[in-house]
Amino acid sequence: MIFRNPLKLLFYLCLLIVILLVGYKAYLNFFMKNFAGVHNEQVEQIHRDISASDPLSFAVVGNINNSVGIFEERIIPELNASGMDFLVSAGNAVSGGGEDKYRALYGSLSHLHIPYLLTFGAHEYEDFGSFRFYDHFGPHFFSIQAGSSRLIFLDSTGKTPWQWQIRWLDDLLSQDTSKARILFIGHPPLKPAEDALFDQPEDYLAPPEFRSALLDTVKKHKIDLVFSSNLSLYSEKQLGDTLFITTGGAGGLILNNDTSFYHYVRVNISPEGEISHTLQRLEVGQHPVLKRLESLWFFFYSLFYTGYVNFLLIVAIFAAITIKLYAIIFVGKDYYPDYNLDPTPWLEKSLRVAMFTNNYLPFIGGVPISIARLQHGLEHLGDKLLVVAPRYKDQPEVEEHVLRVPSLLAMGEKREFRLANIFLARIRKRVRAFHPDIIHLHHPFWLGSLGLFMARRLKVPAIYTYHTRLEHYAHFVPLPGLIFRNLISHALIKRFANKCDGVIVPTYSTEEYLRMIGVMTPTFVQPTGIEYERFQAVTDDEIAQLRKTLKLKDEAVFISVSRLSNEKNIDFMIEAISALRQETSKPFHFLMIGEGHQKDRLQGKIRELGLETHITLAGAVPPEDIAVWYRLGDAFLFASKSETQGMVILEAMAAGLPVVAVRSSGIDDVVRHGFNGFKTPERQDQWCAQVKRLLEDDELRNTLSAQALAFAKDFSVEQFATDVHEIYATTLALRDKKLKKRRAT
Repeated sequence: MIFRNPLKLLFYLCLLIVILLVGYKAYLNFFMKNFAGVHNEQVEQIHRDISASDPLSFAVVGNINNSVGIFEERIIPELNASGMDFLVSAGNAVSGGGEDKYRALYGSLSHLHIPYLLTFGAHEYEDFGSFRFYDHFGPHFFSIQAGSSRLIFLDSTGKTPWQWQIRWLDDLLSQDTSKARILFIGHPPLKPAEDALFDQPEDYLAPPEFRSALLDTVKKHKIDLVFSSNLSLYSEKQLGDTLFITTGGAGGLILNNDTSFYHYVRVNISPEGEISHTLQRLEVGQHPVLKRLESLWFFFYSLFYTGYVNFLLIVAIFAAITIKLYAIIFVGKDYYPDYNLDPTPWLEKSLRVAMFTNNYLPFIGGVPISIARLQHGLEHLGDKLLVVAPRYKDQPEVEEHVLRVPSLLAMGEKREFRLANIFLARIRKRVRAFHPDIIHLHHPFWLGSLGLFMARRLKVPAIYTYHTRLEHYAHFVPLPGLIFRNLISHALIKRFANKCDGVIVPTYSTEEYLRMIGVMTPTFVQPTGIEYERFQAVTDDEIAQLRKTLKLKDEAVFISVSRLSNEKNIDFMIEAISALRQETSKPFHFLMIGEGHQKDRLQGKIRELGLETHITLAGAVPPEDIAVWYRLGDAFLFASKSETQGMVILEAMAAGLPVVAVRSSGIDDVVRHGFNGFKTPERQDQWCAQVKRLLEDDELRNTLSAQALAFAKDFSVEQFATDVHEIYATTLALRDKKLKKRRAT
């Protein structure tokens, strides 16, 4: 049975609730009419039914508060059977001023067989309820003639200026000839002798000037009875010739004791104006559990009267829960790789791969270099490549396998960051003509988004390589840094990765990050390849010539390769080198290779610290010359925390350089502490101490150098391309299996 599974039972329950909500809401919209100006209809009926020569009998209730169990189920049936002429609410007929509460009240009052009149009280005023009261029932203060009596309703909420009401009341009663006068006002003018439950100063009529003026008017015009509510009790208080009654027992919070109990008041008036009243107490031993159930019932009851927006929201919530439960219960999931996949047909054929990237050579950076190496490696294996990338000023004139896209916007000091024009139709036309087997995306936005769109249109798999920790690039984004860093960047990666068919990550720590933010797409750990043999081909003469060009003597040389940008943490290294100069007598020089918008500022900092003879910002180095610069060094220094792998670290190891780096996700899997280098927390004293060890201990440096060289040998470009080709084949095999399964069902 399905009910053996609690989640399945919950799913069907939510589905039933959605159906009932939609069905009942449809019923209400088709069969329940809107209501407006209800008091006008009620007054007309009172005038028709009662003449000045007839005795008059009516009920007064207070604090209905949308009560279903007491007012609707107990009081209304008694009133219908009592023979009374009409009902008056002394205030707080609703539990709040929302549209749903007014509609629920109207539904309850529709069970009455006699007319009714409402006093505009505190609850009617709440939540912008004043305009709803006016639309649905009528003015906030008014007066009617009922038989030989005058009934007066005042607004005690402050919505209507009290001075205006007192003037109106004085003018009205100065000309009134009725034989009995009864006034209704939501807030009590007098404090009862009994202790009121949880009463506050704002529960009584205010301001004091209003209270004083009203009492004077009541006395002046000999008003017989004043009814109010707002307190959960019954109280009588005589002041001169006027009896003040506070009645609050038609619902709400009642203690069921001698003061606070469920009740209503019956008022009888003779044709001569003689008034008598009777307290009708309800003996209600309502169990607390039943009271809770009544509150729960009213909650659902009022939901059926909400506006369309709220109703759609409610349905959407239940629908979302239903869909989520359906996915959890009925959609089978296998969190392990499919070991039955056979990628052989795609491994043995030449694949057509379209790549989309937001930056590419001649722009120098980790991502462009990685893409170029993968392109060459795949082409060597026989694959066909098309790279869609921005256009640059100094790009090669002829590029057979690259589609250059003009830019809408160029940013940066040297306009190195380019926003390609993804709206050009020729991009889509060229990619379609290429007939790719798979599309490889290198950024989760802009050209990457276009590539994903093309993959969906062409019905081919999309692979995404997670190159960059976006949260460290908040300073490039025209948004509040914390919002981008802590929310948008992670959400962007998660959303994009989950739309792809596979994700390539360079390290296991990066894979763990993607899983933590909720990426469910199959993930492949594949470090970026390096041109290992190229670093071994560098000659001693080339190194000597470069040393001579840079006017270096016998000092040790530290190398770092990085874009001169905030996220690369260059200031940390400059300050640490300044500290190292004070701690060692051994000569050294630090070569910082790379360009960036922070170059002038960093050069100024070097001057301020007096480090011109110790640090050189070497600028950009052509890719074909970079191996010689690496081989010039004795150790490689790095402090960036924005890397996903740190390809420059592997290149340094391929040149035989031990590494000192700040610990981060992209570093942890590459640098093995004490084996091929050192990794430290982002603390200058610890980082500087390890740099000093490599500087002063030749034997340690030589040992780590040999081990770094051996470690880097496993990361050749050839192996990198072979592994990525296998990832493509596996993804295509998985896609093919899903398509066959879909056709079968």
